[in-house]
Amino acid sequence: MARRRLAAVSLAAVASVVLAACSNGGGTTSGSGGTAAEPVTGGTLNMLGAGDVDYMDPNVSYYATGYLNLRLWSRQLFTYPADPGGKNTAPVADLATDIPTAANDGVSADGKTYTIKIRPGAKWDTSPARQVTAADVVRGVKRTTNPVQPFGGIPDFADLIVGYKAFADGFNKAPKTVAGIQEYIEKTPLPGVEAKDDTTVVFHLTHPATYFVDMLTMPAFSPAPVEALKYLPASTELGNHYPSDGPYKVDSWVPTKSVNYSRNPAWDAATDPVRKAYVDKIVVNETVSQDSIQQQLQTGTPTADMEWDVAPPPSQLPALQAKKDPNLNIGDTASTNPYVIYNTVSPNNNKALANPKVRQALSYAINRDHVLQVLGGKTLNPPLTHVLPDVITGSKQIDPYPYDPDKAKQLLAEAGYPNLTLKFLYRNASEGSSKSFQTIQQDLSKAGITVTGVPSPNADFYVKYLQVPDVAKRGVWDLSLSSWGADWYGNGALSFFNPLFSGEPSFPPVGSNFGLYNDPETNTLIQQAIAAPTQDAATDLWAKADARVMDQAAFYPLTNNKQANYHAAQVHNAVYVPTLQNFDPANVWLDKAKQGG
Repeated sequence: MARRRLAAVSLAAVASVVLAACSNGGGTTSGSGGTAAEPVTGGTLNMLGAGDVDYMDPNVSYYATGYLNLRLWSRQLFTYPADPGGKNTAPVADLATDIPTAANDGVSADGKTYTIKIRPGAKWDTSPARQVTAADVVRGVKRTTNPVQPFGGIPDFADLIVGYKAFADGFNKAPKTVAGIQEYIEKTPLPGVEAKDDTTVVFHLTHPATYFVDMLTMPAFSPAPVEALKYLPASTELGNHYPSDGPYKVDSWVPTKSVNYSRNPAWDAATDPVRKAYVDKIVVNETVSQDSIQQQLQTGTPTADMEWDVAPPPSQLPALQAKKDPNLNIGDTASTNPYVIYNTVSPNNNKALANPKVRQALSYAINRDHVLQVLGGKTLNPPLTHVLPDVITGSKQIDPYPYDPDKAKQLLAEAGYPNLTLKFLYRNASEGSSKSFQTIQQDLSKAGITVTGVPSPNADFYVKYLQVPDVAKRGVWDLSLSSWGADWYGNGALSFFNPLFSGEPSFPPVGSNFGLYNDPETNTLIQQAIAAPTQDAATDLWAKADARVMDQAAFYPLTNNKQANYHAAQVHNAVYVPTLQNFDPANVWLDKAKQGG
């Protein structure tokens, strides 16, 4: 979540859901979603989108749309529920039998060993169906650091799980072939993750981490069946052949075009406390424009039930809110979504963006209010002027760059770059992304800065641009929009700083530091905060790390946005789950008279 994001990703405005996909708080269960009528089973849920998952691979996906997809066919030890009226930000047991605590012997006295039992009856859709085991969990964690496409949130736990860094270093040298990856996984132990027996997995940590159960909600920690080793990680072939342990299975995935799901015959509802799986099939069309999706959802088109990777166009939100449309939901998030990335390694303009003073100038030249207006206004997009949203431990209100184009000009002149021409990467299929680019382009022009656009399809934006460091190093882009949400809640500052700002260990593809920011003082503060002996000490250090990142102008935050989602009137039990940045498709049901086709 990749968040969960990847997640993980939703810009209600930018219409593409947060990389590490998470939020704080719930939002309401909307309109028809809140009806008390008896649920109806059957039918086809039709979801419409303009883009794709990042990877159809549980141990690699780190994007909210990827998390939304995985909700249907991949289970985790712990996950966030779809509880009508609930905040849905407290983890519950999924494949695990219960939440580990000291009282139930799930957590050791020193807080460094977690023992987790796997729920009996949870099975893979193999022939014959087979129980999910502790060995599958070990295999899944090992796959996160594969040399072909590692998980983008590895900085969250690289130093936490005993032996993980050494395992990852060795894996990076393994052949990038099916045979090479399989051999390394099967022959190389990972001491921090142990299959004690078929149904007991034990995690050994380097230090206590009260957030560890929350961390285990990330799909990266999903079990992986042995069949997953028959294909390259993150490949289209794997995505079309990955066994399911959830209520649905992937029948076909045509990247950027469509995904089709049907019921998994090996799934037993009695073993799954989270997913009700009322509908028989889910069909995703990824070729529809944002405006068309909204029109079809509002007008009752038979093959339009829910959004996939978009949100209502920002320009239409005021009218939907004014009439109190019962099918609109506004949910809370714990995110910096969107924010402006500065490519600190761009060779353009004689490496101007490597200079903190130039980045500071850009931050003074951007008018946050202008951008928030085109994203739907401050009600949906409350301003965020620093790294951490206010619900995350360590957040301290500072605003170091109030809009001041004259100050921007002064700093540029002092730095020796009075005239800049910058390339701005943006998603041209998204109203919010396009308008944000145009607004920032206009703002920067007032400081004498020329900005040209680099448009990208939604499906290419991360996997072909931001997640490829060489693209940044070649200067294909200088500025971009991205988005980020906490991988877990409350004590979650680590999930902002480690993946985004911790220097080389956070560079993509293993991290999401897309601008390749590397500052020794920031790195030291992050390590000190992680090792802090008390919560109070950590809180102070996270605040200092936040101030240092902003002083160095590593990025330009815009908003801790509210997430807007819309569904058709025939959809019931539409419960917003913050980690998905959407209603949970595994729990909705459809009017009997409108069950799709």
